[in-house]
Formats: sequence, structure tokens, C-alpha cells
Amino acid sequence: MSRSAHPAGPRHADVLTEGHYSAPAADLNILDEKVWSRTVTRDADGALTVGGIGVARLAEEFGTPAYFLDESDFRARCRAWSEAFGPDADVFYAGKAFLSRAVVRWLQEEGLHLDVCSGGELTTALDAGMPAERIAFHGNNKTVAEIERAVEAGVGRIVLDSFQEIVRVAHIARSHGVRQRVQIRVTVGVEAHTHEFIATAHEDQKFGIALADGQAAEAVRRALGLDSLELIGIHSHIGSQIFDMAGFEVSARRVVQLLAEVRDEHGVELPEIDLGGGLGIAYTSDDDPREPHEIAKALSDIVTRECESAGLRTPRISVEPGRAIVGPTAFTLYEVGTIKPLEGLRTYVSVDGGMSDNIRTALYDAEYSVALVSRTSDAEPMLVRVVGKHCESGDIVVKDAFLPADLAPGDLIAVPATGAYCRSMASNYNHALRPPVVAVRDGEARVIVRRETEEDLLRLDVG
Repeated sequence: MSRSAHPAGPRHADVLTEGHYSAPAADLNILDEKVWSRTVTRDADGALTVGGIGVARLAEEFGTPAYFLDESDFRARCRAWSEAFGPDADVFYAGKAFLSRAVVRWLQEEGLHLDVCSGGELTTALDAGMPAERIAFHGNNKTVAEIERAVEAGVGRIVLDSFQEIVRVAHIARSHGVRQRVQIRVTVGVEAHTHEFIATAHEDQKFGIALADGQAAEAVRRALGLDSLELIGIHSHIGSQIFDMAGFEVSARRVVQLLAEVRDEHGVELPEIDLGGGLGIAYTSDDDPREPHEIAKALSDIVTRECESAGLRTPRISVEPGRAIVGPTAFTLYEVGTIKPLEGLRTYVSVDGGMSDNIRTALYDAEYSVALVSRTSDAEPMLVRVVGKHCESGDIVVKDAFLPADLAPGDLIAVPATGAYCRSMASNYNHALRPPVVAVRDGEARVIVRRETEEDLLRLDVG
């Protein structure tokens, strides 16, 4: 079939009258810098390149689907966050966004700390050489074995998430003859303006100890009374994909109020406050994230102002960007398989991946962008839904976007801003093989997480 032979779906003029979709970009060949990593561009032939390498070469060498991570961009974002907060604050990369041994080494080289939330993440961090004192261990239900490993390794802090965990960590630390540094995670009653399942600071959820009814104050009381624990501060995380700083202001005010209560009752000024992460990135042109230096100034000003009002010394601030660092650094490359126009609705474009490599659209109703990247096109834009190959009607990668009407099987398309959570949450649904992660930098590409094989699947199946 020629590139223009298939019947096209509705053009943008047809769908704009419905009032549900934004107009397509004036030129679909132009890449929106907000949603792509810094080294992404188009070459003289119109094909996308990253780190100086074209997507055709990448697809031929590594196959599709695959995640391509711009190492230079990742490192630059690490430095931007570190420089924005300066030497008097700590930047912890949230490993849950995406973690591998290569990423751990990059973090270490760029001077960042790391937070982990499982035994597997902790093992990866330690195996790759991250100093244990630069690791924070999160989680609402850490197992005894996980806590044992963290205490034995000497992690810099364990974030306590329940009354049971206070006792559990204290007992394990005592048995090892150490005084474990800890923070208490509190829920401050702030519900971030985000999806219900990723808003984590309102009381009706599994994380943290509520400020309401004095529970957080009681948790502090118990932790201070245990010799095997060194309570260094309070932790708060209000949600994910947040653009508005108002929630952080309310959160900081309530946490500082707790610090003042601790001082008044115990005569202790806790030296640290962790405001978590959750800062948003651009998935589409409509998103407008703040730069790290803006975030750093805003958070610093908020904490300083509240502490001055309460008569407290300003504590050392920690933040936990994960998505904000790795999210924009990667894109997922797919090959178009089938194209199915639905008259008066949209065109369904099926690719060789799907919800097994990006569950976020199905799980969170997440929005993404998409672009034709193996060539440019002068064809009119058509409204498309990019879907995967799984036996699931909710197997949607990009709900609604515009691609050229001459799109054809074999074309390469890419979804940007997939560095965070896509590989971390990838699955073997329908026995799909999880894609590789390929780091690209200065004209060189190397696999940092290899593609799964059918042998991998069968090796686990011991029945």
C-alpha cells in the first residue's frame, strides 16, 4: 500500500466543531521542545535524532518498541536540580520513576541522593555503588527483611510510615547496635490537584500518619522516646504531577506548625524537613512546568517564611524529584502496524507495543503527545488514537492526537516524556516482552536494561 492509499480518518476541521479537541499544531513536523529531551531534533531528511543518532538506525539496531533515554539530558537535569537548591539542601532522586544500575551511577556522579521504596530498589542502589548514607528508604509496609537490609547497609534515613513501623525499625536497629536516622511521614490534609490515585496527602489513603487528631504528634513522641532511633525530621508528600505551588505552601505551613509543637513539648528543634516530590512535567503542549530554580526559590521562601513566623530555625530542606528528572529524558519508539479509520470519529493507529510498556494512559487517564519521526509529511492532520496490540479495549497509548493523514504501516512514531514510570510499571501482559532501555549520548547508544526474551519468560515458568 502506498503512503496515501489508505482511507483517511476525520480531518481536524471535522472534529473541532465537537469542542473536545485542540487544533493540531500548524506544522506537525515541528517538535515541541517542552515534551522532548534536549538533544532531540530532526535531521536533514526530516527524521528524528537523539544524541546525534537517527531513529531508523536505533530501530534497526535495538528494535521496537524501545525506550531511548537521553543521558546528556538526564545528567543536565540532575545538575539543574542540585544547583537550584544548593549545598544547604538535599536532592533525592525518586527511584520509583525509573531505576537501573546505570542510572544509579549517573546519580552518584552528579552528586544526587536516592530514595528507594522496596528491597529490590535498595539492592539495585547498593549493587551499583550508591553510598548507603545517601539513600532514603520509603514505603508504607516495609518487611522485616527489607528493614534488616537497610539497617545493616547503613542507609541515611528510613521514612517511618506507621506506628507499627516505629517499633519495628527501633527493634531491628537495637538488635544491630545502631541508632538509625529516621523521618516520620505525615499526611497534612492537602489534596493535590491531580488524579485521585496519585494524590497522596489527604487523610483517606494508605500513606503516612495523619496530623489530624494528634496522631503525628504522638508518632513524634514515641520516636523521640526510643534510644535506637534518631528522629531527624518530618516528611510530607502531597501528590504527583503538580504545577501549582499553593499545595506546597499549605503543606509547609502545617509541617512547620508540627515542628513548633515538637519544640514546645520536647525542647527539640528537628533539623530537617522533606517536602517530597510530585512536580509536574510537560506531557503535552498544554502543560507548563516550572524550572528547578523557580521551584527551589518558591519552596525555600515558603519554609523560611513559616519558620520565621513560628520562631524556628529554618531546617535543612530535602526534595524528591523523580519524574521531573527522568520523565522528559526518554521517548518510546514504536512501529506502526495497522491503520483503521472510523468515519466521522477518528483513526485507530496500532503499534507494536501498548499498555504493557505504558500502563499510565489506562491506569491514570494520562495524556501524551505523539509524532511521526521516521520522516516528515506535508499531508493534512488527522485525528488518531494510538493503541497497542493487547487483547484489551483499554489498551490505549495516546487517547487523541493528530498525525499526518498519509501515515502508513512501517512508519516509526514516538511518544515523548516516557522516562518516568513506563518501564518501571511495564508488564508481561499477554506474555509481552518488556522493551529495552537504551541510553544515547554523543553519537553512541548502549543498552542499559536489555529487552526481555521468550527464554526469560520460560525460565520463570517452572511448572
